[in-house]
Amino acid sequence: MTVQPTCVWDLKATLGEGPIWHGDAVWFVDIKGHKVHRYAPATGETASWDAPDQVTFVAPRVGGGFVAGLKSGLHHFTPELGFTFISEIEDAGLDNRPNDSTVDAQGRLWLGTMHDAEEADSGALYRLEADGSLTRHDAGICITNGPAVSPDGKTFYHTDTLGKVIWAFDIGADGALSNKREFFRLTIDDAWPDGSVVDAEGFVWTALWGGRGAVRISPEGQIVQRVELPAINVTKPCFGGPDLKTLYFTTARKGLSDEQLAAAPLCGGLFALPVDVAGQPQYEVRLDLGQ
Repeated sequence: MTVQPTCVWDLKATLGEGPIWHGDAVWFVDIKGHKVHRYAPATGETASWDAPDQVTFVAPRVGGGFVAGLKSGLHHFTPELGFTFISEIEDAGLDNRPNDSTVDAQGRLWLGTMHDAEEADSGALYRLEADGSLTRHDAGICITNGPAVSPDGKTFYHTDTLGKVIWAFDIGADGALSNKREFFRLTIDDAWPDGSVVDAEGFVWTALWGGRGAVRISPEGQIVQRVELPAINVTKPCFGGPDLKTLYFTTARKGLSDEQLAAAPLCGGLFALPVDVAGQPQYEVRLDLGQ
């Protein structure tokens, strides 16, 4: 019998995004709702924190707390103290905000930016170093998404959502990216590739905005599995649970009509799906805050 995704938290997020597994819980955000959320599957306990701006991701930091991406820049977030400003990412005049992110095994945070109104090709990919410096990579993209790294640390994936393409790069020991090539192009009508995560076998799970689910893509760039969710806009998966064999998906209500929401009322919920192949662990960001 095929296992179906389960809505574990019907919180009706406007733009649920960025799930990660940390401390036996799923942490994620509602970008347009200015919220950080936490769901603990063992107890079903939920918790939420207000952000001072659009918050697009949280990534656990070595030494405690999280590095959080907000439209105003990078912040240090703790549930006890809230948000403390670290640095800007880009000039505010671009009207960009960060979007998706990932952390590699060396503790480097990778994050993409995008035009907040989704009109200009002003987004880029950045790598954050331990000293707080940012290195700019793949640029000229309206909506960046899905930064993810292969288990062997040799291949980097970066998504151009509106272009419907996932690019692959080679990663050098110093984090430099090279040999950009097309890894996958989505040909499903009315669906766009959103956030991604790579499992322990090197297969890429990519959420489908507008596509009511997600696809699993082989290292050769072929769809080998598609899962359906009772939500229209699926934004990002992450692996969680003690064995990292549960896929959690964030979803969004943004851009949907009253009729669509009536037909799919669980849009904006957090979903869980047991899978056979485990994910990779959630790495922590190495960032010196001078403390």
